[in-house]
Amino acid sequence: MSRVYNFSAGPAVLPEEVLKEAAAEMLDYQGSGMSVMEMSHRSKVYQQIIDEAEKDLRELMNIPDNYKVLFLQGGASQQFAMIPMNLMKNGVADYIVTGQWAKKAWQEAQKYGKANKIASSEDKTFSYIPDCSDLPISEDADYVYICENNTIYGTKYKTLPNTKGKILVSDVSSCFLSEPVDVTKYGVIYGGVQKNIGPAGVVIAIIREDLIPEETADYVPTMLKYKTHADNGSMYNTPPCYGIYICGKVFKWIKKMGGLEAMQKHNEEKAKILYDFLDSSKMFKGTVVPEDRSLMNVPFVTGDKDLDAKFVAEATAAGFVNLKGHRSVGGMRASIYNAMPIEGVKALVEFMKKFEAENA
Repeated sequence: MSRVYNFSAGPAVLPEEVLKEAAAEMLDYQGSGMSVMEMSHRSKVYQQIIDEAEKDLRELMNIPDNYKVLFLQGGASQQFAMIPMNLMKNGVADYIVTGQWAKKAWQEAQKYGKANKIASSEDKTFSYIPDCSDLPISEDADYVYICENNTIYGTKYKTLPNTKGKILVSDVSSCFLSEPVDVTKYGVIYGGVQKNIGPAGVVIAIIREDLIPEETADYVPTMLKYKTHADNGSMYNTPPCYGIYICGKVFKWIKKMGGLEAMQKHNEEKAKILYDFLDSSKMFKGTVVPEDRSLMNVPFVTGDKDLDAKFVAEATAAGFVNLKGHRSVGGMRASIYNAMPIEGVKALVEFMKKFEAENA
């Protein structure tokens, strides 16, 4: 079977070039006589892989020296607990809830202190980003938390919240490396890699060093202390070795493509093709207010559940897979991450036009 156009929200499409390189090295990584899957994480060969991955990520994102880059396990969901466990010194944090993942993070934080929901877009099914220019930030808040791109609902912060001097913590799982970012605006910026960077099983956390506590509450497990991983170069225990190796290859691919400025241009071009069609279509409609639309995740509906199901089935048969919307909202969703070629989006739009004509 030839490769399909994979619009999955994650685990998601990876650059074909990276997959081919990994396949070529599967049995023998650079003359080591073994696969990276079989390699000791304590070996010099593997140390070079993780060091180079970190170096390339630092270059891509222009990460300052006073930030630690940690390759962790447990996915973004484990960070929902790790963040309050490590950062709640006053026992207070403010959360802006713009989707299911921010909501879950806020709920998890309530186990460790006072987590205030200071803004939300739940009133309109998370179809917009609330005004964050003058929020009721708590005076004693240890941090303000956001999920920057909402995978399920297809919204994206175009302007970061005014945190009134408080530390900003951001989950960037589904927009990681899709555009340039000023790391200095964040105390913590983190994301699961399975959407835009690599295979599931790795989460990357970029943390300002002064925020990593020397001491945490007695109940915090050793593995959930940022200091444990920062002091050991992400090697306290066996890391997700193969996943990090693929991430490293993707970092090199992005650099080769021209870096984050080039990625943003590529992503804006792709998204415009799809949004322009949705805005002109009589059958398909986007579900997000135009000013808050994500470049990565594009949810849309026909307004008829049976027609939605028919579209998903016919699209799948035609080689456009994983277009079914998240189970909590239904409809359709096209995730068009960095590795989705522009040809894939153009082909999807042509298919949608054909479907519309046949089912008008």
